[in-house]
Amino acid sequence: MEQGCKSGFVTIIGRPNVGKSTLMNRLIGQKIAITSKKPQTTRNRIQTVYTDPQKGQIVFLDTPGIHKAKNKLGEYMVNVAERTLNEVDAILWLVEPTDYIGAGERHILEKLQKVRTPVILVINKTDTVKREDVFLAIDTYRKEYDFAEVVPLSALRGDNADILVDLIFKYLPYGPMFYEEDTITDQPQRQIVAEIIREKSLHALDEEVPHGIAVTIEQMKERKNGKITDIDATIICEKDSHKGIIIGKGGSMLKKIGSNARFEMERLLETQVNLKLWVKVKKDWRDSDFLLKNFGYREDAE
Repeated sequence: MEQGCKSGFVTIIGRPNVGKSTLMNRLIGQKIAITSKKPQTTRNRIQTVYTDPQKGQIVFLDTPGIHKAKNKLGEYMVNVAERTLNEVDAILWLVEPTDYIGAGERHILEKLQKVRTPVILVINKTDTVKREDVFLAIDTYRKEYDFAEVVPLSALRGDNADILVDLIFKYLPYGPMFYEEDTITDQPQRQIVAEIIREKSLHALDEEVPHGIAVTIEQMKERKNGKITDIDATIICEKDSHKGIIIGKGGSMLKKIGSNARFEMERLLETQVNLKLWVKVKKDWRDSDFLLKNFGYREDAE
């Protein structure tokens, strides 16, 4: 690492479904945060690490979306997101390219008024609108808050992503790296594997099953030859009717989820994966403190 390098923590915030995970994956260049068209896909803070040997290191915290909570899981997610805002060196706030500021954005603006951290406004999805619309969006938001920087970009296409990285470094303190150069995430592999299964479930089930699913990894062991990893996992849902949908006719849906997840796990772990999936019903797990802790959603999980 060269002298004069910077390193620091940056959080990405924004209303659910605005492209936070897509941006994270674009910047890091690997798929880490799971992506889905359903809101509230990200539940825990995901730390990913961007290292440039010349400039330094950015540690990204991808927070759960800030929104008005409806249940205990929602409250937990909002608390984690809001606490992060004062602990980082810079905040990236992702918004859509529109000149209408909705209730969700107003709620975030309220929260930002209370923080001293520099805020970089990122106007995402510029590939979906005309240039004039982007300028209108910039004008509208600038009237509401004194942003450190404003960057229009397309996370999907990667337009202006390199400019954003340069601007982030501007706000980081000088100092040594937090992680080795080849580190991309500090998440334990079990957690990433569980997230892959959850993502594949959300994709396969489409609109049929809402967010009431969690995944627990019962066992994850590499065999002695190092060529095969055995993974046993359980998909938890809230209703018996959901269990039937997740399993599918003759187990077809569960097989589909399993084979999609296995393909991605094998890329991640660089071994063959022998995956066994089960489905269990735990009613109202999203409102149970005990079950939330059991599935890894802990207030103290930093």
